[in-house]
This record gives sequence, C-alpha cells and structure tokens, in this order.
Amino acid sequence: MKTRSQKIRYKIKKFSNRNRLSVFKSNNHIYAQLIDDGKGVTLASSGSIQSEIKNQKLNKKELAELIGKEIAKKIISCGIKEVKFDRGKYKYHGLIKILAEAARKEGLNF
Repeated sequence: MKTRSQKIRYKIKKFSNRNRLSVFKSNNHIYAQLIDDGKGVTLASSGSIQSEIKNQKLNKKELAELIGKEIAKKIISCGIKEVKFDRGKYKYHGLIKILAEAARKEGLNF
C-alpha cells in the first residue's frame, strides 16, 4: 500500500511536466519550494524559519499566507507561471489551502 504522498507525487510526475511546488509543514514551521524534477534542483524556496519572516511575530494562518505570496513572487521572478501543486501527505485544507490560495492570488497557475 502506497502512502498518500507517494500517490500524489506519482500522479504529478506522470501526467505533468511542470515544475512542482512542494509544501511541508511541521508543528512549528511551514515551508514551500519549487522543484525541477528533471534536473533534481530546487529553483526557489521560502519558509517561516527565514529571519525576515520569523521576526514579524505572526500567527500560523498569517504566516502561511505570507509564505504563499513570497514564494509566488520568487517563482514569477524566475519567469515561471505554470506549476503543479504538491501538497504531500497533507489534505487540502487549513494552512495548506491558505498558502495555495495566496500563491494563486499573486499570479501562479496550478
């Protein structure tokens, strides 16, 4: 039996050749990164552990929205507008949904 994250990544890699926007959250922090699976390289990343974000003293929902906006700006500055959203082992609700909707508002398509 495959785990949820294995099933999701398999579908993303098989049916799409776009770069992958991967999200990870721990109990204390949330991270997002853009991965080029063809080359195996991280193109852009953002997370709540960065000093400029960490010093703002925001709650978790505000952090997720800020990280979504910041990662979208970094990705668009690289010249990429089409990505595939990899939610990993998480359901699409709560902080994951807030991060994804903030990235969409900034201009990313997925």
